[in-house]
Amino acid sequence: MSESPTIVLVPGYWLGGWAWDAVAARLRDQGFPVTQVTLPGLDSVETPRASITLEDHLDAVADIVRAADSPVVLVGHSGAGEIVTGVADRMPDAVAALVFVDSGPSNDGTVNSPDLAEDVTEVALPPWDDLTAAGSSIDGLDEATLLRFRELAVPEPAGPMREALRLHDEGRYAIPVTLVCSSFPSEQVRQLIAAGHPWFAELSRYGSVDLVDVITGHWPMWSKPDDTAAAIANAATA
Repeated sequence: MSESPTIVLVPGYWLGGWAWDAVAARLRDQGFPVTQVTLPGLDSVETPRASITLEDHLDAVADIVRAADSPVVLVGHSGAGEIVTGVADRMPDAVAALVFVDSGPSNDGTVNSPDLAEDVTEVALPPWDDLTAAGSSIDGLDEATLLRFRELAVPEPAGPMREALRLHDEGRYAIPVTLVCSSFPSEQVRQLIAAGHPWFAELSRYGSVDLVDVITGHWPMWSKPDDTAAAIANAATA
């Protein structure tokens, strides 16, 4: 069994495991085993997505956790916060730590896109202005990075976006959590937690929560890979 925990990197919407390349390289240089996840339906624009479900995404990551030969640190960016929460709920004893990158733990019944019509099978990467208006800032991303994002992005399967996450095991609350704060500084996140804001209310139920500032846009794995990798490495060794 490896002495270092296995770090499992789960990307947010429209992304495959490639999105973590810069961060993963830094973590591997520090000796961590790393798995970069490409969720079902996100491998190619040619892949059929109409039948993909939230359960498919949860199963894919759960299988990786089961196959690891060391304790696992689950890292979820953006919409993948729902996935790592769901996997931690399924197998809390197999997860050493949770890291949410510009994201946070979901609660039971969470639906990421409740207004998505039933006849929609996939959702393409929106224009930059639409992402920014929705709260996903592209601050820190240069033109080359934005071009690569646009070229490699794959439409997100609609099924997982509109299905409810069901959680059952409160053992997940014993797992240490690190929140990488990039769109909202940690002080603001603390205020939102105290106010019971739905984005962060679930954090108050976890026994150990560490807030780390990596202030930039919504994709800190590209705009600040050194800081993002450092936050993940610190969570893995805490």
